[in-house]
Amino acid sequence: MSKNGTKLAALLSATVLLAGVVAGCGNGGSASNQADGGSNQATTQNETKKEEKVTITLLVDNTQDSVNVAKGLVDAFEKKYPNIHVETETRPGGGEGDNIVKTRLATGDMTDVFFYNSGSLMQALNPEQNLLEVTNEPFMANVIDSFKNAVSYKGKLYAGPVGTTMAGGWFYNKKVYADLGLSVPKTWAELMANNEKIKAAGITPVIGTYKDDWTSQLVVLADYYNVQAANPKFADDYTANKAKYATDPAALRSFEKLEEIAKKGYMNKDYLATTYDAGLKMLAEGKGAHYPMLSFAIPAIEQNFPDKISHIGFFAQPGDDAGTNGLTVWTPNGAYIYKATKHAEQAKKFVEFVASVEGAAAQAQASKPPGPYAVKGAKLPDNVPQVVKDLAPYFESNKTAPALEFLSPIKGPSLPQITTEVGAGIKSGKQGAEVYDKDVEKQAKQLGIPGW
Repeated sequence: MSKNGTKLAALLSATVLLAGVVAGCGNGGSASNQADGGSNQATTQNETKKEEKVTITLLVDNTQDSVNVAKGLVDAFEKKYPNIHVETETRPGGGEGDNIVKTRLATGDMTDVFFYNSGSLMQALNPEQNLLEVTNEPFMANVIDSFKNAVSYKGKLYAGPVGTTMAGGWFYNKKVYADLGLSVPKTWAELMANNEKIKAAGITPVIGTYKDDWTSQLVVLADYYNVQAANPKFADDYTANKAKYATDPAALRSFEKLEEIAKKGYMNKDYLATTYDAGLKMLAEGKGAHYPMLSFAIPAIEQNFPDKISHIGFFAQPGDDAGTNGLTVWTPNGAYIYKATKHAEQAKKFVEFVASVEGAAAQAQASKPPGPYAVKGAKLPDNVPQVVKDLAPYFESNKTAPALEFLSPIKGPSLPQITTEVGAGIKSGKQGAEVYDKDVEKQAKQLGIPGW
């Protein structure tokens, strides 16, 4: 999603560089055990090697939060590995930053480690040629599966996670729920029943902020967990031109849900003129009960409405079966190692630290996390809002799936316009899905994806 991706990248980009042990340290020790006259010299040379400081370079996003996280990681890493120095560089976000990463890889001028998007954008970096594989590195055993799927290419893994996961689902006002005696829904029918009660109470059931058209996509995008639960092969078939939104029943259901909200008049009357920021205000003040959105909005709510943050909760977009209720996840950025690095072992040490419980703690100290980490055993600090903790049970029970854009390189650029039309009742869900399939076909052909 265009604007979301940029924001996510900004939130998800932040961190630092790594390093490891000076190459060859472990080899000189045997010489010190020799009894000949050269043993003292060999020992001295080995001690000198151990004292040498290796510098590795790291490229991160230039947002303030990213820089703060990077500094926190580097400081903690260098305390643990004093012989490894991490020199941090920054780049812009968005399309300009993407071009810089691709240009530096193409010209052989990339840093030893760099933080970049996971998912489809990673696949566009030509991983086999440019990235160092980390499939068999022991630290990858501590990484959750949904992230591994997002940094996998032809069965090989290319990054450790940096930053936190984000979720696509529904914010809700807990005070409104308590006042009306409502429970968190586990099925779409239960959610619609809640909306009826909320509407009857004179409160907007679903906040629409279509002035910022990217927000119109969330009902469709957040439904991917349910699509995958019904059709585990959908992402592969979709990429290979064997599955379509308009013909796959579970995928079509995503558009139909948006259509249902429109038909029942659940959104605020001025949803076409309402902005994202105004939507957060409506949610915080209880003028709207639900807001389909990415969890990256949590810091903005906490900053702008600190006295209301305790009233906000979050739940996964429900499917039609309570037994398969789960969360669609936007995975963290990846910590990638440049394949041509001259400091591979040190770089691996750094990525290992970033992808550890200790590394997650360093990140949390530098910046309050808006979601769970993709590292097994990494705990959220006590001072995060309860709404962040609402996400944890889905991860703990392994009820998560990456958003489709992390599993397939294909995402039609016109989706915000199409979902706006469906959400406004201009097109039916079926019509919207058919138009989107054509948009996807055009993009797939431009990318030269086999099967199109």
